[in-house]
Amino acid sequence: MISPAKIAETYVTIGESKAKTPVPKLLALALLAGGFIALAGASTTVASAVMENPSAARVTTALLFPAGLVMVVLAGSELFTGDNLMVISLMKKKITAAELLRTWAVVYAGNLLGSILIAALFVYSHIPGTFGNAVAESLVNTAAAKTALPLPDALIRGILCNFLVCIAVWITAGGSTATEKIFGLFPPIFLFVLAGYEHSVANMFYIPAGIFAAAEYGIAAEGLNWGSFFVRNLLPVTVGNIIGGAGAVGLGYYFIYLRDARD
Repeated sequence: MISPAKIAETYVTIGESKAKTPVPKLLALALLAGGFIALAGASTTVASAVMENPSAARVTTALLFPAGLVMVVLAGSELFTGDNLMVISLMKKKITAAELLRTWAVVYAGNLLGSILIAALFVYSHIPGTFGNAVAESLVNTAAAKTALPLPDALIRGILCNFLVCIAVWITAGGSTATEKIFGLFPPIFLFVLAGYEHSVANMFYIPAGIFAAAEYGIAAEGLNWGSFFVRNLLPVTVGNIIGGAGAVGLGYYFIYLRDARD
């Protein structure tokens, strides 16, 4: 493992490289990341669907969900929440604001498309019919709960979530082996899932999957629709993720390790 100060220097170059990636390649990498996170979400739903103890269900989910970020990091892909750390490269004037926003927009769109695709494939494969439709009911209940969150709650949970996700990504940048990266990212991701914070890309799977499952299995879910997905959850959670990731972690470490008089 390298030191946090060295990670900061490394991430200046990482962010610059991301900003220079051609759009088609960036979009393809983002589609993969959205799919990886969605597949982790699908598996955790199946694993916890019939667990009667809510705490046990949450722990099970928290143990399994980090597999999604493991795939993102080790297989190679682009995740919007992790790419919030590109603000470090912006502050060091290695990329422009336009390049940062372009990268974020392309990756966000790719994550959304990849997540919704996996959500559709998962639901229409009728895996949610497992355990007497318990998986489908779990999907719908999760999606309905997320879209019913008060906007301030969704925002704050988004901040807390991406603070931990970007800490996980930061740690993996310091690892030189797959083992170091996996062990480094696991605790922060475990904590965010266990606490119930809100991750925009994960919600790109959970809420569309709940919408699809409600329609396919005839499960009533008041207020669960595409409008509530985008406006009541995805928007405030995304803003919160940017504040927690780019603001708290990215700018925080920039000021600690990289800021100098010329900046």
